[in-house]
Amino acid sequence: MAEPLPEAEVKALARGRLAPDQVVTHRRVLNIALPIVISNATVPILGAVDTGVVGQIGEAAPIGAVGLGAIILSALYWIFGFLRMGTVGLTAQASGTGDQAEVAALLSRGLLIGAGAGLALLMLQIPLFWAAFTVSPGSPEVERLARGYMTIRIWSAPAAISLYAITGWLIAQERTRAVLVIQVWMNGLNILLDLWFVLGLGWGVEGVAIATFMAEWSGAALGLWFCRGVFAMPGWRDRARVFDRLRWLHMLRLNGDILIRSMLLEAMFVSFLFLGAGQGDVTLAANQVLLQFLMITAFALDGFAFAAEALVGRALGARQREMLRRGALLTSGWGLVICVLMTFAFAAAGGSIIDLMTSAADVRSEARQYLPYMVAAPLAGCAAWMLDGIFIGATRSRDMRNMMAISFGVYCASAALLLPLLGNHGLWLALLISFVIRGITLGLRYPALEATAA
Repeated sequence: MAEPLPEAEVKALARGRLAPDQVVTHRRVLNIALPIVISNATVPILGAVDTGVVGQIGEAAPIGAVGLGAIILSALYWIFGFLRMGTVGLTAQASGTGDQAEVAALLSRGLLIGAGAGLALLMLQIPLFWAAFTVSPGSPEVERLARGYMTIRIWSAPAAISLYAITGWLIAQERTRAVLVIQVWMNGLNILLDLWFVLGLGWGVEGVAIATFMAEWSGAALGLWFCRGVFAMPGWRDRARVFDRLRWLHMLRLNGDILIRSMLLEAMFVSFLFLGAGQGDVTLAANQVLLQFLMITAFALDGFAFAAEALVGRALGARQREMLRRGALLTSGWGLVICVLMTFAFAAAGGSIIDLMTSAADVRSEARQYLPYMVAAPLAGCAAWMLDGIFIGATRSRDMRNMMAISFGVYCASAALLLPLLGNHGLWLALLISFVIRGITLGLRYPALEATAA
């Protein structure tokens, strides 16, 4: 049975103000969100298999090398994560205006940035690896193996970074099932090749790297196949449009703001770990375990934040205020439901989750002391996480940057005040306060965002 439309949208349809594809329903939100939620659920599986496969070698160094190498490369690739967010907002807005030539050109621009960034990492790999190992705590054997792993995997950097653009472009088209297929294909192939190369052929750490290299290139190829319809349009190769100076400047300005916002967010979490380390090794380990609760929440919310990006961007492009408001409300409502469920789950099973993550009795005991902060975290961060998606879709990157800067400043001030008084409790409070502040400040900017669609 079809979902009944709200009265405001029925009237808007009757007046011809909303086209059928501008109507937002719960079913439409779920169709966008659920494939992303399922896709995210496959991500930890690959990490577990990578660790488990090299663990069969029977030595500690290969496990550490794969973990260290993967973290360094993920950090390098993550710098270009703005490409996904920027591509979603711009493409969704172009779709909303019906400008299919610009939709096609945006994919070309995203692929050019992804390929260029990947080639830059290839050319700069020697100084980048040197800098990474200078600050990384690894033994000479772990560093030797990790360097070999990274030297192989870095050759898939153009594919891995281009996938940000491909994924963002598909999300903007509300084709998240294609994103799910790409993720499942990449992870599935990676796992099978891991087993074959490491356990079957005995290639060790290099086998894990080759498996990931092949999976990332095949994932990019599959992503381009899903985008094949756009290559039938002239817009993707229209040099005047693709290389239009003003459009490039707008895209670079947008991505620059998102990069600054993301760097501030990363600085917050890195400083959180460093400040926790000052409380002792056990507290540091407990904080690391509890941060996984935040990752679980983020993975569950991503789907609805991505739905907000696509729907808000399309509504803004079409200048349909009713659609924008409805998209923001429905996606945020589902996000709140997820956060409430996470809060109850962490309250009921948080201790068991901690026990699954570590067998160290002292770390388990320490983590349980701070578990209440994880119970509160989904509700404290819900508004910030969902408003991020709304503002990305609206390409209000300057607001995102500025509100993140305010939130970061409040976090630093709170940590400086509370850490000496309350120790690690003060550190967790500072983090949660920053979540709340970011939600409040973005919320105060929402009316201005909505007004642009009038």
